[in-house]
Amino acid sequence: MDRVRTIFHSPDAEQEYEPLEEDEEVRRPVFILPDEGKTAEPYSRTEYFIFIMLGISQLWAWNMFLAAAPYFQSRFRDNKQILDSFQSAIVSVGCVTNLLSTLILSRLQLKADYPRRIIVALLTNLAVFTLLSISTVFTDMSSVSYLSFTLFMVFSTSVATGLCQNGAFAFASSFGRPEYIQGIMTGQAIAGVLPVIAQIASVWAMPKGDRSSAELQVLAEARTTKNSAFIYFLTAAAVSVITLFVTMPLVRKHKRITALNMLSSIDTLEESRRSVGMRELYRKLFWLAASVFMCFAVTMFFPVFTSKVLSVVPEAKAPRGLTPPVFIPLGFLVWNVGDLAGRLSTGIPYFVTTRPRLLFFYSVLRIGFLPLYYLCNIDGKGAIIKSDVFYLGIVQLFFGATNGWLGSLCMMDAGKWVEEEEREAAGSFMVLNLVGGLTAGSLLSFAVANAH
Repeated sequence: MDRVRTIFHSPDAEQEYEPLEEDEEVRRPVFILPDEGKTAEPYSRTEYFIFIMLGISQLWAWNMFLAAAPYFQSRFRDNKQILDSFQSAIVSVGCVTNLLSTLILSRLQLKADYPRRIIVALLTNLAVFTLLSISTVFTDMSSVSYLSFTLFMVFSTSVATGLCQNGAFAFASSFGRPEYIQGIMTGQAIAGVLPVIAQIASVWAMPKGDRSSAELQVLAEARTTKNSAFIYFLTAAAVSVITLFVTMPLVRKHKRITALNMLSSIDTLEESRRSVGMRELYRKLFWLAASVFMCFAVTMFFPVFTSKVLSVVPEAKAPRGLTPPVFIPLGFLVWNVGDLAGRLSTGIPYFVTTRPRLLFFYSVLRIGFLPLYYLCNIDGKGAIIKSDVFYLGIVQLFFGATNGWLGSLCMMDAGKWVEEEEREAAGSFMVLNLVGGLTAGSLLSFAVANAH
């Protein structure tokens, strides 16, 4: 009888035991208890400052090339063909390289080490601007040789910019804090303001001097531009070193957080390594992607017009602050200050909207700023509205402010419309659309400049 009972009870015993051995659900709650805290890391002002530094480092290098334009003019003055085309060559190589590198990086999502991309970018910029600083000493190079060297440096720093943009936005998105995205955008605006201030200060610092000796004046200006370029390039190298130094603790913290999250469950590991397709990201982020593309495509027209608009006061009667060497950089400064103010305004809830279609509508409306430039004194041919306040205080200030406000909101909102495991991919995807807008705007602005 006992033997019969054993026969009938044995399967039941096995039936009770097997689910405990095979079903992982019994153990799974032990591992997923921390899930509530994984959606977003606590806000930290120190980390916010680090992301500001990352934003500064992204565009500081590029702005140094623009600020050093007088130096390059002095290096290429013996070759008129290069002198007339070097700026277009620098912009073209920079934009195309940045777009291609960003496109390639955005497709390499699986197992991407975004912090490592940031570090490689900073080390590359350090090497590039150290070499450029040294190159200011070797003034005997031919224009062709120095142009080749310069374009290779532009190519290298554009790849580094792509790495840093892709890595920084994806890195910031992984923390689940929109404020950190805003920190990067604010840093980019600061990188636009400081070099222009330095440029204006350098012009004011130059004594008017005795213009009786043209040869001495040319030599003095060449020496001044050489020294200024050396400082510009050395400063860019220093910014890379400082950013690298302050970023390393955050990178180590991110690795610890990632390691803890990977231990939470097998599913988390698999999901975090899942590559997100472009089509899927466009489906979720179409309006935000279109908004940021349109925003920066329209924005790229401002350098073309700003470099041509002069004060309504004739140069012969104008005080020094309204002469072209100061007034043109002043136009850039006001635009960049507006851009910075717009980016900072996104930290105030009153100025924040989370409606993607409305953001796209605003990005299209910004096209209306472009005709306003034709009301100003372009190339000194006269202004329809004879007021520098209209140009600086209305056109430049608000054109810049709307760029900073709109661009920041688009980048900050992207992480809210995707799953947690898609945030890093969404960050790099939005950078791709941003760079695409810059490239499209650059090409269109050249066409407008040539037509004008």
